[in-house]
Formats: sequence, structure tokens, C-alpha cells
Amino acid sequence: MLRRLVPHPLLSLTLVLVWLGLVNTFTLGNLILGLGFGLVIPMVTAPYWPNRPKLGHPLKVLEYFLIVLWDIIVANVQVAMIILFKREPSIRSHWIPIPLELTSAEAITVLAGTITMTPGTVSATLSADGRSILVHCLHTDDPESVRDDIKSRYERRLKEIFQ
Repeated sequence: MLRRLVPHPLLSLTLVLVWLGLVNTFTLGNLILGLGFGLVIPMVTAPYWPNRPKLGHPLKVLEYFLIVLWDIIVANVQVAMIILFKREPSIRSHWIPIPLELTSAEAITVLAGTITMTPGTVSATLSADGRSILVHCLHTDDPESVRDDIKSRYERRLKEIFQ
């Protein structure tokens, strides 16, 4: 019964928190409306998620979040340094194919989003077979090390979380 009422507990919690953040005012009415969204939207969309991913290792999710947050902060500084102090001819942009070991569509989506959220890199396209992702890097002298960093820092952890 509880599973039908709250089919996606994390989505429900996220919807409530996002709603409260959007209205930017905590009142009983906003909380009730947020709880309504948090219950109704997952119930209505549950049939479209027949094989939803199982997230394992909650501490790994927290570790991944903290690593991505740190990498975003560091990349912001690096991109600022590139923009402020490098002349255009010395900037070496590269297109880097990243072979994927991930098989879950959700894990690949999180990886692509992580790459794009990190300043200086953007995920451009996923191959038709889903086995590689093309990433544009603003500046690097060693494209292989960027590929290896993405695989070791992000993909390895996402494999532990999603598979």
C-alpha cells in the first residue's frame, strides 16, 4: 500500500524540497502544496518507470556528490585562469571520446550531466550504440588524462552506485 502511495520516495522528497525552494517562503500552505506535488506527480508518472534504477550505497552517492561539488569549484578557478591569463593561440581545445562501461541510461545521463556541469567541459553527444560519449574540453595538453580522470573520478563511482 505504501509503495503505491509513494512509488518514488526520493523523487517525492526532491519535489517537496524544490517546491519549497521555488516559492522561497515556508508556510503551511506551501508545505501542503509541495507534499501534494510530491505525492501526485510520482503516482501519475510511476507507470512510465517500470524498470527504475536501484541506487545502491547511499554513502557512495554522498561521496559522488561531494567529489563533483569539489571538481566544479576547482574547474571554475581553472577556467577563470584560462580566460584571464591565456592568449587565444595557446588554448588547446580538444574533442575527447570517452568509452563507457556504464550500461544504465540513468547512469549515463548523470555522467553526461556531471561533465557538462563541470566548467571547461561539455558532453556533446552519445554514440548511437551508447558505448561512448563525446566530450569537448576547453583546454588540455593531455586529452588522455582528461579521459582517464572522467573514467576514474566519475564513471567508476557511478558504476558502484547504479550497478
